Amino acid sequence: MPRQTRRSYDQHCAAARALDLVGDRWTLLVVRELLAGPRRYTDLHADLPGVSTDMLAGRLKDMEGAGLVTRRRLPPPASASVYELTPRGRDLLPVLRALAAWGAPDLGEPRPTDAVRAHWHAIPLLGALAELGAGTVQVTLDEGEFHVRVGADGAVAYGDGPAESPDARLRTDAATCRALAGGELTLAEAVASGRAELEGAEAEFRGAGAEPVPLPVMAPGLTS
Repeated sequence: MPRQTRRSYDQHCAAARALDLVGDRWTLLVVRELLAGPRRYTDLHADLPGVSTDMLAGRLKDMEGAGLVTRRRLPPPASASVYELTPRGRDLLPVLRALAAWGAPDLGEPRPTDAVRAHWHAIPLLGALAELGAGTVQVTLDEGEFHVRVGADGAVAYGDGPAESPDARLRTDAATCRALAGGELTLAEAVASGRAELEGAEAEFRGAGAEPVPLPVMAPGLTS
């Protein structure tokens, strides 16, 4: 069955034009996955539970046409194609951060039908982890691992899985991640209360309303 022609709101409005490009179901979640780095189609499909193969293929084709995503062939011995965001696609990170911040108060406990991936906590935690300074922090949850890179200029990025040589390591749980994302808890308070363990070079860090707590300041000079 042929795919339907992509529709437009036909409104001369910046918000409407943006929604023409990224307002379709699954599009921003594809962006969320690709912000973690280039992904093969099979990896994308595995981390987007609920999307059909036809829907995902269609969304990727639309995103390529809109200049948000590009596809390239990996050199041997990989011999596989990966999708990755263009600079225009990566510019959607602040949009996803704002959506995550807006949705955090309604997140609550996972529902029985909810899929869970560790790296889905990365975007809500970018602000808290950026306070550690430039470098890479590896985050370990029961559900898996991801890492956040903070540049010397304050730019942030994240990746799925463990970091190669992290400057700091954070171990916590999903409930603490939700509290940090929702502003109910600072990173310093999480460490002081034992809800999080943070390893790295020692320095004094003061969270809002908290006593000074030893937290790592990561090595400067890393770019995102």
